[in-house]
Amino acid sequence: MPDSVPDQSLLSLVIPVYNERESLAPLHAEIGEVAKQLPWRVEILFIDDGSQDNSWKVIRELASHDVRVRGIRFRRNFGKAAALAAGFAAAGGQVVITMDADLQDDPHEIPRFLAKLDEGYDVVSGWKKIRYDPWHKVFPSRVFNTLLSFLTGVHLHDHNCGMKAYRAEALRELHLYGEMHRFVPVLAFARGFRVGELVIHHRPRRFGYSKYGWKRFIKGGLDVITVRLLTGFTRRPQHFLGAWGLGFLAVGFFGFLLLLLNLMVRLLDPQAGAGVAAQLAVLIIAVGLTLLGAQCLLTGLIAEMTVARKWFANEPFSIAETIR
Repeated sequence: MPDSVPDQSLLSLVIPVYNERESLAPLHAEIGEVAKQLPWRVEILFIDDGSQDNSWKVIRELASHDVRVRGIRFRRNFGKAAALAAGFAAAGGQVVITMDADLQDDPHEIPRFLAKLDEGYDVVSGWKKIRYDPWHKVFPSRVFNTLLSFLTGVHLHDHNCGMKAYRAEALRELHLYGEMHRFVPVLAFARGFRVGELVIHHRPRRFGYSKYGWKRFIKGGLDVITVRLLTGFTRRPQHFLGAWGLGFLAVGFFGFLLLLLNLMVRLLDPQAGAGVAAQLAVLIIAVGLTLLGAQCLLTGLIAEMTVARKWFANEPFSIAETIR
């Protein structure tokens, strides 16, 4: 988000676009119908993420007939997180609502999102309770949502939903990269913002096809680990790495203790105790775990020193209000 003060009467709609030529005009028409019923002024930001189907041509035509339409075009496909980041930076409204351009997100849900924000929430995530997607997309998504909710404490049914509403102050403190767009509610919650959920109407796809393949689930699993570290151990990485390090050291010490006890037994009775092969295996495991534990502790220490150097350069907190 820009440093300028958001327009209190402006609602910004940020819509990433990737090869959605057929759906842009119908989507714009629906948004226009909804905008007539709102007490807000509306701006529509289409972010063309390197489309190759003349989507940008349609956006330019819409902008030529509607002053509310704005567009940003990437030189190539940089991903949805980059498109949203560009849209957030360009948005000037006090409230920002994101939605997909494929018509599966219903613009008529916009008033309900605004009403939910009025209940005191800073971020409202949509929940496609009834989905019109194939099972091989729905089932992994539910597993992902359950795992993410468990690990982060942000209990949402549909973290992946593209339709979300944000207050501008929440977006100012978020920095998106990679695939982090799916974790905005988690990142906002970690900064102290209030996160809510809203059941929304999900519609069948009318044009095109889903842009997500099986690689998304592999990346999603890795991103879950990243988000857990960012939200739980950003300021104290040693708490994570050190815990693993102490665990490895403890197991390694236990292995050495077993070797010592075995040696004492064999000194008393050469026929008793474990054989040479077993002792060698325990020794290798004990040495390996000890080295790994020491490496984790040293890495955590270096990470702690790095964080400490940046502690005074970056504010490690989020201010809700100031009295002057």
